[in-house]
Amino acid sequence: MSPILLFLAPLVPFLATLLVFTIIFFEQVSYLRRKRNAPGPNVVLPFVGNAISLIRNPTKFWEVQAQLSSSVGFSVNYVIGRFIVFVRNTELSHIIFANVRPDAFMSIGHPFGKKIFGEHNMIYLSGQDHKDIRRHIAPNFTPKALSTYAGLQQLIILEHLQSWERLSAVSPAEPISLRLLARDLNLETSQTVFVGRYLSSEARERFRVDYNHFNTGLTTIPFDLPGFAFRKAKLGYEGLVKMLTGCAAQSKTRMVEGDEPSCLIDFWMQDLVRVTAETKTEPPHSTEEEIGSYLFDFLFAAQDASTSSLLWAVTLLDSHPDVLRKVREEVSRIWSPESDALITAEQLREMKYTQAVAREVVRYRPPATLVPHMVMEDFLLTESYTIPKGTVVFPSVYESSFQGFTEADHFDPERFSEERQEDVIFKRNYLAFGAGPHQCVGRRYALNHLVLFIAMLVTLMDFKRHRTDGCDEIVYTPTISPKDGCKVFLSKRCPNYPNFSLN
Repeated sequence: MSPILLFLAPLVPFLATLLVFTIIFFEQVSYLRRKRNAPGPNVVLPFVGNAISLIRNPTKFWEVQAQLSSSVGFSVNYVIGRFIVFVRNTELSHIIFANVRPDAFMSIGHPFGKKIFGEHNMIYLSGQDHKDIRRHIAPNFTPKALSTYAGLQQLIILEHLQSWERLSAVSPAEPISLRLLARDLNLETSQTVFVGRYLSSEARERFRVDYNHFNTGLTTIPFDLPGFAFRKAKLGYEGLVKMLTGCAAQSKTRMVEGDEPSCLIDFWMQDLVRVTAETKTEPPHSTEEEIGSYLFDFLFAAQDASTSSLLWAVTLLDSHPDVLRKVREEVSRIWSPESDALITAEQLREMKYTQAVAREVVRYRPPATLVPHMVMEDFLLTESYTIPKGTVVFPSVYESSFQGFTEADHFDPERFSEERQEDVIFKRNYLAFGAGPHQCVGRRYALNHLVLFIAMLVTLMDFKRHRTDGCDEIVYTPTISPKDGCKVFLSKRCPNYPNFSLN
């Protein structure tokens, strides 16, 4: 061994330790430099930051961030190499939503979104590209399209309510947990409404497995290695987009042949075929692969958010019997299951109070509490604080829901009545569907789904929560849901179930 190596050998442990401490030191300095005088922890763990507390108890983690934000409207933290800013103040959130552009903020859907969704996804679009794609999506949510979806939604809701009642009847003394059942209801609804006849039974089952992998990976540490949940989420996403791309191709063929639309992708392809015929060129961002990825965006936005809303609707109706009574009275005046007729679009519009309940459910328990954005360039958020480039910013729509509104911590559907009009007075605080250019394009569809579910549930079923200590506490799954999974005792209320038909 050379004299130099002999000299250095005893120093290796010391040098390695020095290197580690140097990295830790500069990491802390980098964090504090970006933090400056903003509220947040002054010391963070090396490398992982506060990721452990976030994963173990996300509800508590975000509650602490909200408390830290009370003085200036925002707070900071550090998670797995990411400097983050939590935004509590509604007006600051609007600044972020209004500045989605290449030199300000980019919507990312998830703190590590690009690792899952890839570089090319609708949520990353801005400017003219984003305007173009939203214009081409518009035909998917016309009154005619929504009416078509409503029929499909009711058939699936009825089927699942019947299965819930049968499951409950097996052991009437034992409550059933609705979280996974509601998730399955929404997954079948999304599959049927979005791509309908283009998914076989086998494909639907494969779809369910891949989506479960994707969903699980969203709330884990993002280790992109074989066997880890995050890698399974990536592979699940790729499999889902491949299936949806195939659905888009099949739909396009049928629409070229002049078939009538029967699901969302049909309405989309029908308009695409029309525009292509008129202009002799396909619109931008309209390849089958791109549309497959956009379809997944719809499904991702609708699936877990709707599951959350259904569970909270059951919970809040049970805990507010006066509200439940009013909903039942209104629905019974407008629709009867004995008619065997689907609830029409006109009847939906007549259910003013039930619509108010649905909107209050979404305000009181917004499914996606946070809307992550990436800072593309240093951005002046307040007079005294500039958010550094590369920061992940989390505007909290949950915190905004409890600002401005009268007695905001009370569940009160009357706030959306024509007399009080808090949806107009406090419009800027109602951010459950976002704001600005990226506001949810399917918000009417989502509210229709919730209203239909509530109307059918209260009419066809009797239900009672199995209440235990902490059962209604918030947990992230990844959207928020009751801690106990919404356990209920459920039984048939109506003499006979309706016999629905789309014809």
